[in-house]
Parts: sequence; C-alpha cells; structure tokens
Amino acid sequence: MSGRVLVVDDNRVIRQLIRVNLELEGFEVVTAADGAECLEVVHDVRPDVITLDVVMPRLDGLRTAARLRSDPRTRRVPVAIISACTQHEVDTGVAAGVDAFLAKPFEPAELVRLVRRLMYGEVPPSVDGRHGAGRAGSTRG
Repeated sequence: MSGRVLVVDDNRVIRQLIRVNLELEGFEVVTAADGAECLEVVHDVRPDVITLDVVMPRLDGLRTAARLRSDPRTRRVPVAIISACTQHEVDTGVAAGVDAFLAKPFEPAELVRLVRRLMYGEVPPSVDGRHGAGRAGSTRG
C-alpha cells in the first residue's frame, strides 16, 4: 500500500533527492517549491503526509505548518519538518502543530522510516543512534 507525499523545499536538488528516495519505496510524490505553492496545491493533491523545509521564500515552513493546521481540510494531515533546525525552530514547529522533525543532512532510510511512521503509524525500529532525528513532537490529540 502506497501513499501520497507532498514534498515542499525551495532547493530543487533536495526536492529531487527526497522524491527519488520515497518513490523507490513505492510512495507517490508531488513537490512544491515553497509554502505558498504548497497551500495552492494541497487541496488538489490531497497528500497523506507533508514534508516542509523551514527556510523558503514567500512563505516559510513554520508559517506554512501553522496555516495547514488552521485549515479544517488539512488539520489532520501529518506534517514533518526536514531541515537543519535550531531549537527555537523546533519549539516554534511544535507550537504550530508539526508532528516530527528530521535534521539535514539525513540518511535516506531515516526519511523513509519517518514518512512510514507518520503515514501508517509504524514505529521505526531504531534511529541509527542519531538523537533527535525523526523525533515526534505532536501537539494534536
């Protein structure tokens, strides 16, 4: 069973890297170049999971996450931040309703485990000894 992931990152190379790794695992991937484009396409795409970079033009990942949470149509879609986050950005993300964080640079296997966990509720077997990678930060009930 595959699912649909909306990958949002302003760096074309990173978008492609994430896309290829997820498609190799059977996921359908749609991409957007920034938060504004994400909000334009999210209702047509109807993703099962959304990944967001933090620093992007027009609308950054944290504000995008907050807008996704404030919209009844996207409120329950799991959101992961994939970025080199500072503690302040993690705290802000948790407050905005972000479900998980994955630090750049990341191992492709970490990315796949994170998306599977968010999509299907699977618990990853390990985090390869990297503390904080894939750490859940859900504020939703």
